[in-house]
Amino acid sequence: MAYRMIGVLTSAGAYGPGLEDAPSALRRTGFLDRAAADIVDSGDLPGAVFTPDPTNHNAQNLRSVVDVASSVRDAVAQVHNDGNIPLIIGGDCTITLGVVAGVQRRHPDAVLAYFDGDTDLSTPETTRSGILDAMGIAHLLAINGTVSDLTTLGDHTPPLTGDRISLIGYEESDLTEREARVLEQHRVHCFSADELRFDVEGTLPRMDAALGEGPRVVHFDVDAVDSTDLPLAEYPHFNTGVSLDTAARILEHLCDTSNLTAVVVTEANPRKDPGGVHMQRLSHIIAAALPIV
Repeated sequence: MAYRMIGVLTSAGAYGPGLEDAPSALRRTGFLDRAAADIVDSGDLPGAVFTPDPTNHNAQNLRSVVDVASSVRDAVAQVHNDGNIPLIIGGDCTITLGVVAGVQRRHPDAVLAYFDGDTDLSTPETTRSGILDAMGIAHLLAINGTVSDLTTLGDHTPPLTGDRISLIGYEESDLTEREARVLEQHRVHCFSADELRFDVEGTLPRMDAALGEGPRVVHFDVDAVDSTDLPLAEYPHFNTGVSLDTAARILEHLCDTSNLTAVVVTEANPRKDPGGVHMQRLSHIIAAALPIV
């Protein structure tokens, strides 16, 4: 068994171009040689570069997002068929919809550790921007106002029930009343950035209890890290989130399970890091987090 690294060259669901450059930038850091785990580079999936979509103001680039997520779904399923663990490097957060759908072909009981600076609960009915990157969890829960092309990528609708999702690292003060109601109604497990900043070691066991023993998908959006510390996020979060050291501890803990089924890294924009210093730092924590399998 090995990790199969697949780059997803897309920013279709994001706020602008640049995320499609992350897989090649990560490779240039020497990531594959740095990791102790056995990682096989399986190349890249084609994606789409963000451009404003005047034909669909409330779900920008929907067709491209669906096409990319579908290709991710099929690639993830194939990696599992080969007996390996997919390591998916994006790209924007919408690729995680495809990862979950692909994992569920073999593991319908999968759980999701969603380590992200946002709850991603916007829908085309509630959004102002129309950016699908901010709608991932809404579509995994298939809440009212979401798009059926994204909620039906896999064999299950909704793709996940709330009790199989743990939101980790979001800013509780940013929650709207509507979002708070959705989380409560769907019984999503919630671990805010405040909790992690206050007592990360005390919070980790509660995360494990919430995630349980199911096959685990780990999603890591770099915007969970304070952008003052790691200025890579496509949508920066200055003076919020957690430090890079704390993020490294959380990511390592989430991946340190015999039930690890897929790892997704999203939202790193190398264009924000011309010298490559911060991509090196990101490379280090991802490589260190992956257990030998």
